[in-house]
Amino acid sequence: MPEAAASPCIDVCRMEEGLCAGCLRTIDEIARWANAGDDERRLILVAVAQRRGRRDPEADLAGTCGDT
Repeated sequence: MPEAAASPCIDVCRMEEGLCAGCLRTIDEIARWANAGDDERRLILVAVAQRRGRRDPEADLAGTCGDT
C-alpha cells in the first residue's frame, strides 16, 4: 500500500502573492488539505513541486511535513 501523502507545510505560514511563503500552496489548497484524500493531496503536491521548480529549478522537490 502506498505511503500517505505528507504535507508540504514547513511552519512558515505567511501568504505572499496568493501562495504560502513556506509550502507554496494556495489558501484553497491549504483549506482543502485536512479533508482531502491521498489522491487529491498528491495532486496538490504535484502543483507545489511545479511552483517550486518555477521559482528555483535547482530546488529539492521533496517537501517535508508539519501537518498531516
